[in-house]
Amino acid sequence: MSLPAPHLEVVTHDDVSVWTDSRLVREAGVVIAFSERGGGVSEAPFAGLNLASHVGDDPEAVDINRARLLKALDLSQFRDRLTVPEQVHGGEIGVISESSVGSGAFARAGKEPVPATDALVTTLGASPLMLCFADCVPIVLVAPGPTVAVVHAGWRGALALLPGTAAQAVARTAHCDTSELRAYIGPHIAVCHYQMDAPTMSQFVTAFGDRVRGDSGGLNLETVVTASLGDAGVSTDSIACLGVCTAEATDRFFSYRAERGLTGRHAALACILPKA
Repeated sequence: MSLPAPHLEVVTHDDVSVWTDSRLVREAGVVIAFSERGGGVSEAPFAGLNLASHVGDDPEAVDINRARLLKALDLSQFRDRLTVPEQVHGGEIGVISESSVGSGAFARAGKEPVPATDALVTTLGASPLMLCFADCVPIVLVAPGPTVAVVHAGWRGALALLPGTAAQAVARTAHCDTSELRAYIGPHIAVCHYQMDAPTMSQFVTAFGDRVRGDSGGLNLETVVTASLGDAGVSTDSIACLGVCTAEATDRFFSYRAERGLTGRHAALACILPKA
């Protein structure tokens, strides 16, 4: 099965807007999405569709928001199988089997999130994977089969080459080459708003070259992530980038830096649809 070339388009349902790839649904039976913050029930400072249970928001509101997101994607029937990790800015990649499906699905009760994991991979159908973000880079990977993954890349994960390592893990799981993968990069903080201390910037320049340092002195995380994926064998033509800066678009996305550390989280999601 050859996957279609990736692209992103916005779809809105009951005031919930998501960026998705409708061709991927039709041709591969896979739903991918990056959520915006509108259409939720959370109150300030988490106002809107906050999907994270660890930021101090009302757990009931979080669960309502998660249900609204899944409804907007026509995935409501898989609500109990939503799988969410405890994100720690590390390099752990979790391959989700039936025993861990539904971990972290509900903020108020149920199974605990997948512990200390910043990327989830699965071949299971009817099992949405979701990670949460507010400036870090959301990445969704899709392989023939299909196999899907969602990856959380802040500067630590990006420097540790997590995007490329996750692509290789997806390819191994799918028994395919990384050149067959499709990658989607969601909203994240842009170079003009992402100042980095000199020692850390030096590590990035050593690893990826001076191209990752912007004229403003900020770090270009998108360039780092794209390079990491490319070094792993993912073609540039197989990567779709949303290209929206979270710090500049706080009306649509959450931004940890722009909102002084007290805010909600939008999400990246991937789900393999069950075969008819």
